[in-house]
Amino acid sequence: MSAPEGVRLEGPIRRVGVVLRERNAEIESALGRLTRWLEARGVSMTVERLEARGASGDVSLENPGLDLVIALGGDGTLLRAARAVVGKNIPVLGVNLGRLGFLTAFPDAELEAGLGAVLGGQAMLDFRFALRGRIERDGEVHEDNFFALNDIVVHTSGAARVTPLTLYVGTGSAREEVGSFAADGVILATPTGSTAYSMSAGGPIIVPGVECIVVTPICPHSLAVRPLVMPATSEIRVSSPHPDAGHQVTVDGQVERGLAASELLVVVREPKPIALVRLPGQTFFRTMRHKLNWAQRLPERT
Repeated sequence: MSAPEGVRLEGPIRRVGVVLRERNAEIESALGRLTRWLEARGVSMTVERLEARGASGDVSLENPGLDLVIALGGDGTLLRAARAVVGKNIPVLGVNLGRLGFLTAFPDAELEAGLGAVLGGQAMLDFRFALRGRIERDGEVHEDNFFALNDIVVHTSGAARVTPLTLYVGTGSAREEVGSFAADGVILATPTGSTAYSMSAGGPIIVPGVECIVVTPICPHSLAVRPLVMPATSEIRVSSPHPDAGHQVTVDGQVERGLAASELLVVVREPKPIALVRLPGQTFFRTMRHKLNWAQRLPERT
């Protein structure tokens, strides 16, 4: 079932959690402005404890009763914030202090005006579906906590070299082999992630409202191996037929885990979507034109 569109973010917003990219002068300045603005309006704020952040970048944020999570940074910070709220029905607002900011709602220069629109009831929610990955070994689930708003990637570890991979789709007796190919890896992306690594590897741009999973091989050694667009209901399995294969699983470009030759990756749709906050007039196509320069017209000849 498709996620609802055009849903307004309803208040009141009384308790906010903040996820940070890092601690530096730029972040501290934005955090100070945010603190003063929220305190003046009686909104409490909880900031993640960066000293408790693990190697995988997991968010340490007290979130009982939060009405909103604000990500101060760029798209990577927003992806981390999404992992903190998965399954909790807490919307995420991205404030861009990075370079691209494709998923964020507004830049830090518009912090006060943007927050005013959000607390004033003008903001909308975009519901984005995510992926859940698990590692299986000998038919048993070995690890099942990989959550991705953008993508889950299987790629070679160590020296740059191609590796054989096999794709399967479906469950039980309906499971079917899609095919085997040699490549540097494969990307399993959501529509949200279609404008990230998948696009760089030659995958299609998918409008967020489309229900699908994009399978994009990374530098395949065959012109016949092209990106695939799978139904969002698919269960996709990735394994290697090579007994000495050594792979890495990377989730949203942040969480990493080795994948042994005896293991396989299983990816399905996460049941609950992530709600991203956007302001009126901020549409996917407008963002695509401005952030990616999509179909930008050449200057007129004089």
